[in-house]
Amino acid sequence: MSEAMDARNHAFATRNSHFTPDRVRRGCSRDKAYGMLQRVRTRGLIRAFGSVGGLSALALLSHGCAAARSEAPPAAAPAAVPPAAPAPRADSAHVRTRVSMRRVNFYVDSEVVLHIHHLDGTMRSKKGGPVIFDDKSSFIITIDTAEVGMTGADLSALLNKYVFGYKGSPLSHLHLRTEGDHVVQTGRMHKLATIPFEITATMDVTPEGLIRIHPTKTKIMGVNGAKLMKFLGLTLEKLLDLKGATGASVHGNDILLDPAKILPPPTIEGRVVSVHVDGNEVVQAFGKREPHAPVQALVPPDTTVRNYMYYKGGTLRFGRLLMLDAEMQITDLDPEEVFRFDLSRYNAQLVAGYERTLADGGLEVWMRDVDKLGSAAAVAAKPALPH
Repeated sequence: MSEAMDARNHAFATRNSHFTPDRVRRGCSRDKAYGMLQRVRTRGLIRAFGSVGGLSALALLSHGCAAARSEAPPAAAPAAVPPAAPAPRADSAHVRTRVSMRRVNFYVDSEVVLHIHHLDGTMRSKKGGPVIFDDKSSFIITIDTAEVGMTGADLSALLNKYVFGYKGSPLSHLHLRTEGDHVVQTGRMHKLATIPFEITATMDVTPEGLIRIHPTKTKIMGVNGAKLMKFLGLTLEKLLDLKGATGASVHGNDILLDPAKILPPPTIEGRVVSVHVDGNEVVQAFGKREPHAPVQALVPPDTTVRNYMYYKGGTLRFGRLLMLDAEMQITDLDPEEVFRFDLSRYNAQLVAGYERTLADGGLEVWMRDVDKLGSAAAVAAKPALPH
């Protein structure tokens, strides 16, 4: 019986290299040692935890054997274990993502571009959860401060396709250009007949944050429209029915545009505090009229690049990737020009570039400018990575 027990002890200890026959026997009877090892094996500790489990089982075994021999002083307290790195916040999907942009041409449409000189604000999902880049109708960008320009071509496409691009619109074929500190808008007005017109106007902001286009000179069919309208007792408000327009209304002779409603997705919120003409751009400044506590500036990981979009906090989803407690800086492969980014084609821009993982788990991404996709001549050398 004793020889059979020795054989079983030796076979079991050989299969589990953490235990040798000597360790099994030391300080215990054979029967007791074998019984304790059987209990360890039955609980699955050795199979589940490998070497760590084996050492733990050995410690339990040694302790049990020692207790069987005599009372021993309590074991010394284990060494302190360094705290683990903090895990991503479980509720990060409900936290707004902070966003900062510099020198970015942000395409909301293939013909409508927001020329973002600088922008700081936040992003959030309309329904809660992550911000989904693949569904630009699902989230909102809230602007704290920004300076955003639009060229005459951008504004013309915006007015024709989105603001007045509905069936029965009284305005069509609109074209806008800048001229000094004014804007000049031409087009066709549909009122019983199709009437060509040209309006020279100033632009400012109402107390409610609407953009006001105020005509200073009007031509209708090539004649002085202001005098003609005054003679007939007409105003633009009487001539134009803008009930079907998106984000546009008319008051007297002034046309009012709501910046939060005239743009296609993504939804952009913010208070326009001023607007002015700068070269070929109409520039809108966003901010708050009321005094407020300054928000600490969002500093990107790579401060050497001039053109970038930086996202920090919250949860982002793009493609199959879900980024918790997000940190992602996106820049372009050609730092000498502004970064041209189209949310509808971001994946193609990403595939044409590359990325690297930062030490804290964030991402830095280099993308191809959207207008250079597929151009062999536009292939640039990979920039040197900052140390």
